[in-house]
This record gives sequence, structure tokens and C-alpha cells, in this order.
Amino acid sequence: MLCAKRAQLHAEGLSLSCQDEWFARPGITDLRKLIRDVPDFPQPGILFKDITPLLAEPAGLALSIELMAQPFRGRDIDAVVGAESRGFIFGTALANALSVGFIPIRKPGKLPWRTRKQEYSLEYGTDKFEVHEDALLAGQNVLLVDDVLATGGTLEACCRLIRGLGANVYAISVLIELSALAGREKVREYQVHSVLRY
Repeated sequence: MLCAKRAQLHAEGLSLSCQDEWFARPGITDLRKLIRDVPDFPQPGILFKDITPLLAEPAGLALSIELMAQPFRGRDIDAVVGAESRGFIFGTALANALSVGFIPIRKPGKLPWRTRKQEYSLEYGTDKFEVHEDALLAGQNVLLVDDVLATGGTLEACCRLIRGLGANVYAISVLIELSALAGREKVREYQVHSVLRY
């Protein structure tokens, strides 16, 4: 199944430059069917995009990873960075797909070594992130990965942590972008690749 999907994607000439054409393709439609809308979670007024049905479907998960990784194959990526917790799911898979290491960004108190900290805003509150101060080398090119680009606060904080260590944010890859929340504006200086837009 995955090999057939990869062959189909290659035959259709998918690349970052034709990203907007992806949204009308059959595989993308299939992925949308695996995203469940949960109203009023985690608080009233929030429509939560639940990815757990997609994660449980082997073909859907494999296609998601392929579509998130494909534009960055053969690029000068030194590491993938993902934020706790759903960024770990996709980040480790993309790191494996791109044959690079994975760097976790975690909530406070979860990392055992000396850390850098960054506060960020969510669509429903604030929180903090930490990363080991020796996690990245100066000048390394990083692909930042998460499941959703919503208000952009999470990814903006991650970008600040990465740059604070002297590394470069090569690009950002997400499965879902909630366009109405305009999160792309907070990370507009970076290349952003989203597989699904709502």
C-alpha cells in the first residue's frame, strides 16, 4: 500500500512547489476522513482536530508521514525537532524518513540536563517549553515538525529555542494547518509546509 502511494505521488510529480495542488488529490481526501472534529475540547468554543483515528490507520499514518517528509528529501537537513507531545509522534517518524536525528522540546521539568526555556501562547492559554542547551550545534539546519499549526504560538516558541542555540530553522512541516487562526503569520519568516488546511 505505501509503495503504491509513493509511486503514485512520484508519478504525479508532487513537490513543495505544487503543494496547493495536493488538497484536491484522492489521498488527501482519504486523510481528511481520518481526522475527527471534537467540539468544545479542551474548553468551550474550541473545535479540536483529533488525529487519533489517523494514527490508528496504518495506511493513513504512513501516507501522512510521507507527505510531511517528501518535500525535504535530499535537502540539507541536519536534525528534526518536535515539541511535546504530538510533535514527537510525527517528528521521530520524519527524522527516521530523512535519516537524521531527533531533538525533543519538552514541557518544564522533563529534561534531565541544563536547558533553555521559552514561554508561548496557545489558543486557550499559555505554557513553557525547554530544550537541552547542547541539543543542537551552531549552524545546523533544522526541520521543525508538529501535528497542527493553529495560532502559531507553539511553533514560534520552538523557533526561538532553536535559534537561541545557534541553529537555523530550515523549514516547518505540519500535518494540519488551521488557516482561520492565522498562525502562519507568527512564523512567516520561515518556509511552512502543511499537508491539510482547514
